[in-house]
Amino acid sequence: MLSVSDLSVSYGKVTALDGVDLDVPSGETIGVIGPNGAGKSTLVDTIGGFLDYEGSITYRGLEVSETDTPTLIENGLFYCTERRDLFGQMSVEQNLRLGSYLNDEGEDERLEEVFDLFPRLEERRSQEAESLSGGEQQMLSLGRGLMSDPEFLVLDEPSIGLAPVVLDDISEALTSIQELDVTILLCEQNLTFALEHADRLTLLENGTVQRSGTTAELQSDELVESYIGG
Repeated sequence: MLSVSDLSVSYGKVTALDGVDLDVPSGETIGVIGPNGAGKSTLVDTIGGFLDYEGSITYRGLEVSETDTPTLIENGLFYCTERRDLFGQMSVEQNLRLGSYLNDEGEDERLEEVFDLFPRLEERRSQEAESLSGGEQQMLSLGRGLMSDPEFLVLDEPSIGLAPVVLDDISEALTSIQELDVTILLCEQNLTFALEHADRLTLLENGTVQRSGTTAELQSDELVESYIGG
């Protein structure tokens, strides 16, 4: 579904990604792990169409650099950023409905599905997004992504800053999403969380790929342990 080939991204004279290759097959969850500054967020920002790059990124045959964001969304890609990018003074329900602005067929049904997945969002459907806790905002960000009826979900650090009990809720929701055969690219510093959900893992360090393999292969990899401390 997604193919990244010889990808390089620079901020001025600073190289953030250098020759990265990555494939995400349909129906799988691929985890990208690495410490702070490894290039994970740069990778997903580039896949989402927000950064210029050298090399190639194709999503369902579309070169990302030649495709506008609405077209990517219409073709099933939705990117949930680490920043969450919520509209703070809009209600929970309004934020959720924004996720379906390019595909409003079945919007009410999808809204109920999101509320089934995250009951706390239904309890707070009329609250302003900025009044939510960090964990609830993460649920809202993920729920808004689901409102687009995605085929490919890009997640940047969904576990960051969450209390363990909230992380359990996010993990349970992600498992439910995987059961719907949604393809997922999961960028995570939390190795335990990534191992729980990913079919395969890629380790980034200083903008380059250091290791790739199945979760079983990387779980016992000493290099992974030294970088992530998992």
